[in-house]
Amino acid sequence: MDIRVNGIVQDSIVDGPGLRLAVFVQGCSHRCPGCHNPDTHDPTGGQAMDTAQIISQLAENPLLDGLTLSGGEPFEQPAACLALAEAARARGLNVWAYSGYPYEALLGMGETVQQLLRACDVLVDGPFVLSQRSLELDFRGSANQRLIDLVQTRRQGRVVLWERAAW
Repeated sequence: MDIRVNGIVQDSIVDGPGLRLAVFVQGCSHRCPGCHNPDTHDPTGGQAMDTAQIISQLAENPLLDGLTLSGGEPFEQPAACLALAEAARARGLNVWAYSGYPYEALLGMGETVQQLLRACDVLVDGPFVLSQRSLELDFRGSANQRLIDLVQTRRQGRVVLWERAAW
């Protein structure tokens, strides 16, 4: 299955906890002012890849803790991102996704989006808001964005925020 990507980081430590394969998809309709990845906005930019190529990269690194789907907007390519998320989960990896859409909006965006949400452990939701930018936040750019623990959210039937494990 084809996916448009802007880039892939093989060993990210800033896009979620642990060592991660971070896939930056191409195309984003949000076009947030101050976005740190403005070159991902054009849906015709980047390059087309087969998801199988990315899945093989997951298999090549036994040190990975997880997969991060970022962008761009992963939920604007939900079928391809779902294939990546399911492959990561099959390898025992956790899956994080970033979206400019609020979680509540994603819930109404169709079955493939629902399947992608179910394949993710954490969702970082909401648009980047330049006036709320902070370099002191864990794994997000602005204070309005939430780190949603999707596993607990599904269990409890309400939005549960993710918290870093206390050592």
